[in-house]
Amino acid sequence: MSSKWRNTSVKIVLILFVVCIMLFAFSFVHNTKYTGKSFAEAYNLPVGQSMFAGDSILDKQEMIQVPFLANPTYIFHEITTLDLNGILMSLTTGYVPFDFSTISAGGIDSRGRAAGFEGPGFLTFDGDKLTVKAPNEIIWGYSKPYKVLTKTESGLDLVENGSVIKSIPANEIRSLPYHNDFYNATSIAEWYNENPQVGANFTLEKGITGFSDGRNNISYSDVERIFGKDVSNYVDAYPTGSPIVLYMGNTTEITGETFYTYLDSHPEYGDSIREFNANQFVEAWNNTVIPPNCTGSGHDYVSFGSANDASAPGGSAAHGVCPPARALRSAVLGEGFSLPVGMDNSENAVLYGYNPASGITVTNTHSYPVKIVMWTEGSGTSMRIFSKIIRFVPPSQVNTSNLTTSSTTSKDIGNV
Repeated sequence: MSSKWRNTSVKIVLILFVVCIMLFAFSFVHNTKYTGKSFAEAYNLPVGQSMFAGDSILDKQEMIQVPFLANPTYIFHEITTLDLNGILMSLTTGYVPFDFSTISAGGIDSRGRAAGFEGPGFLTFDGDKLTVKAPNEIIWGYSKPYKVLTKTESGLDLVENGSVIKSIPANEIRSLPYHNDFYNATSIAEWYNENPQVGANFTLEKGITGFSDGRNNISYSDVERIFGKDVSNYVDAYPTGSPIVLYMGNTTEITGETFYTYLDSHPEYGDSIREFNANQFVEAWNNTVIPPNCTGSGHDYVSFGSANDASAPGGSAAHGVCPPARALRSAVLGEGFSLPVGMDNSENAVLYGYNPASGITVTNTHSYPVKIVMWTEGSGTSMRIFSKIIRFVPPSQVNTSNLTTSSTTSKDIGNV
């Protein structure tokens, strides 16, 4: 390097130094020593919001910058990480990027990005510091209407998260664009015409509330974004208020005993209707997942045929649901759970007045989720109907769960 270039370089550095000193003097203000809580309040951070590694805890806000002279130690981070952009910004503007490690207890890098975990974490506090907490082994919550159609005197109101979005005249209901796997404009119109009560609600979308780990409630669109399409489909299928397992980490699947029975023949009720109803019961309950210490039912949108029965209230009943109900009852009782609500211990199994799908409820008393699996083999009156319980045991509970009672043995429960 020539002496001329060396002299020029020294002059440039000196000029930049003088400029920086002047900028510092004008930009210097009293610095607030933030805690995690005070910073969250000052910048309105989305505490409780779900986030993944790489997401900014600032949500959509710009990067936070603070006066360099009031926070001289922050520059050391820029130097040690070789953040040339951060160093240049500090030297030319007098401001330095905020170092989030000073108010974080973990799960957040120095730039305010979630880091160091897998799966859907959430922003919360650890004492007076911020942290993005890694997801628990199991996360569950409860479905709640988020977008509904409310019947009015002249049509429907579209209500989202408690606020009326627009009013829909009755003559436009059959042209509504709302639909999923379980309803469309036609079924909405049928509901409207068959339900005379003003103020009745038709649920279009369900969000999640009451999270097991305390994170914020979420809208319907966030269910799929955070927890996936399969969970979103499950929320659609099951009744409002159902407990929903949203996330499971590395669990061990333990299969319980399998119970089965036969449909058998009762021509006085119509064996074809009975076969249809038995299959509908199986469809409603198969793959139902119940979180720990929660009560769940089969899913909505399952219909049953009626058979004449003079001894039943109203003169008819959904005969054919009792054989699969007996199989389900045996699996539930075999797991150590109580008798499902809506059943008794008789051969008929299902009590009158209870919808065999959404009206019967099973309470999981384990400290981990279980899945009810049901299926059929064959057809007609000789059709076999199966039911079993699968446990999803997290690593922390594998040694304490009762593994010795688990098997894949099939047991014929006959007409018990």
